[in-house]
Amino acid sequence: MRPLRRVTALAAGCCLVLTACSGEFKGVYDLPLPGGADVGDHPYHVTVQFADVLDLVPQAAVKVGDVPVGRVQTIRLGSDGWTAEAVVEVNGDVVLPADAVARLRQSSLLGEKFVELAAPDKETNASARLADNAVIPVSRTNRNPEFEEVFGALSLLLNGGGIGQLQTINRELSKVMTGNETQIRSFLSGVNTLATDLDAHRQDITAALEGVNQLATTLADRDKQVSGALTDLTPGLRTLTDQRTQLVAMLTSLDDLSGVATDVIHKSKDDLVADLRALAPILHRLADAGASLPKALEILPSFPYTDAVIPAIKGDYLNVYLSVIPAPGMPLPPPGEGTPPGLPVLPLPSGGQ
Repeated sequence: MRPLRRVTALAAGCCLVLTACSGEFKGVYDLPLPGGADVGDHPYHVTVQFADVLDLVPQAAVKVGDVPVGRVQTIRLGSDGWTAEAVVEVNGDVVLPADAVARLRQSSLLGEKFVELAAPDKETNASARLADNAVIPVSRTNRNPEFEEVFGALSLLLNGGGIGQLQTINRELSKVMTGNETQIRSFLSGVNTLATDLDAHRQDITAALEGVNQLATTLADRDKQVSGALTDLTPGLRTLTDQRTQLVAMLTSLDDLSGVATDVIHKSKDDLVADLRALAPILHRLADAGASLPKALEILPSFPYTDAVIPAIKGDYLNVYLSVIPAPGMPLPPPGEGTPPGLPVLPLPSGGQ
């Protein structure tokens, strides 16, 4: 009877313990994990929003620099119905900036998930710290790729990707290169020369690009002036469009005139050349006159005469000496006849009779 009493007493004690605990025990996630982080006496809570928490569970670790500093309390669906919210409890002695970021990481290849809190790469508000009940939005959270996702992508690459075509590519390249080694070597030499020249002129290329950048900046700064100029050109272009028929007719008439003028020049070429040759002696004599002709032209049309002319006046008359040379083919007077006294006898032109 004593063993039966002991079993009965043990069963009654277990029932009492389970009954006493049944009012507070909610689930296995409420049991603290052994070896978890010490959150201290004054922890603070942060709500981290994730687009996908994968298989993160409550009581998972929260780490800063791979050091456990807290744990995940609850995981719930966000108010928008599309994001997941993980409420984490962090040791009060851990100081993080107000714009801290959160990452969902994995302790090992097949290990458990944990939340990593860290300062951003570029701190924008380093003076403020992450406060109690703060929210880290989705824009500052991310997650690492899953093991299954990596192998799924690798399987897609190996089965339906480009790796299966490498043999075909290699075979086709071999066909192209076989027998064309000289041309390929020449091509690569040309590419090397081009790259060398580009490298040697990189400063000039940089200067040209900077010049283009300055031009673009200037045009951007003068956008209103350019727009105004283009707007002012609109009436002129419209007028040209309206007068297109007249302009075409004018150009056609000019083309006809050009043809007529060319024909006239061709037909009168011989006469024009003969006239120019006939004018040649006259032009030569005018050139020989030199400075005497301008002085004579100063005297002839002027009256009363200037002081420079008075010595040439004899009495009431102005003495003018004129030497006339007959045209070719006309009879010439005897030498010296008709020449005023004291003046030299001018030589006859070549070819005169």
